Amino acid sequence: MIETSVQKEDLREIVAEVLEVDTDELTDTDDFVEVYEADSLRAIEILARIEKKYKVEIPQSELAKMLNLDAVCEVVARYVGT
Repeated sequence: MIETSVQKEDLREIVAEVLEVDTDELTDTDDFVEVYEADSLRAIEILARIEKKYKVEIPQSELAKMLNLDAVCEVVARYVGT
């Protein structure tokens, strides 16, 4: 489960801002590429903002796993607090 230091709603705000959608439109399971037409530059921007907010370094190789909000939360939780 997601660690308390990683708040899904904080991540939702970051992702929604980068994808230029309202936070209430961004579901936990919608695919960023298929539903929100995200590209690799947006994925890198999401990663950079998360790294800045949580003061962690997440390898770009993890981007392939960050397909939706649930997956982003799982990846971030692995790196926060380690």
